[in-house]
Amino acid sequence: RFGPGLPPAEPFPLPVHTGDVRVDVQAGLAMLAPIWGYQPLLDIDDDTAREQLARASVMALSYVAQSARGIYQPAVPQKRIDEAKTVTERFMVRWKGEPDPAHVEAIDAYWVSAAEHGMNASTFTARVIASTGADVAASLSGAIGAMSGPLHGGAPARVLPMIEDTEKSGDARALVKGILDRKDKLMGFGHRVYRAEDPRARVLRATAKRLNAPRYEAAAALEQAALAELRERRPDRAIETNVEFWAAVILDFAEVPAHMMPAMFTCGRTAGWCAHILEQKR
Repeated sequence: RFGPGLPPAEPFPLPVHTGDVRVDVQAGLAMLAPIWGYQPLLDIDDDTAREQLARASVMALSYVAQSARGIYQPAVPQKRIDEAKTVTERFMVRWKGEPDPAHVEAIDAYWVSAAEHGMNASTFTARVIASTGADVAASLSGAIGAMSGPLHGGAPARVLPMIEDTEKSGDARALVKGILDRKDKLMGFGHRVYRAEDPRARVLRATAKRLNAPRYEAAAALEQAALAELRERRPDRAIETNVEFWAAVILDFAEVPAHMMPAMFTCGRTAGWCAHILEQKR
């Protein structure tokens, strides 16, 4: 799990509230550069870049939590937040006040699975921006923009309706057939890298089962129906479950609304982005 790690985010209020969590954190991070005096990566040394990334990355989690909590609820006292023992718990306390421990465990498992995954779209974006010598806040903000796409960080939100439809109809195979017959995108299956099951999906499936996620049974039925149909239609190509499928179940269990799911992916992936930005700088 994510340990204590970095120090808590500074008690810095989110400077913008648009009603969209992803937009709030993307804009808020970009605004940190002039507020905190961030200089271009080209003009600072590696230690300074690391310090700035650490400061900005914990602020990203704070901003997501603040945006999700909204402007109509009082902020959780900093003293209560500081009592939390892990990065994930601090986030959940800032968002929920008194979070369900099972929800904290679910989000922790998701963030560990999502922390780093090589040269994906958002990481590539972060590195491209860093390669220009831009500041770290610009690099992180740009990565969040790429993360928002429905074929990247937005994918779990599009898996959830399929699971809900499976619960309603009770016929997962017919649902999958309909999606494929219409040539629609079957979200949660297939990956550009893996030609076998995504190992992160295996971890999150086990987590969902252990935590008794209410939608586990429907999701498992949908998964098996989808894999059977895909193997029947494309026996020459291995299309397996990817991380987004079970991420949807985990996030739904933790009561993360669908519109907030890309921002939750952002929270986990910030660790990987920071490592890549530092590597690109060097």
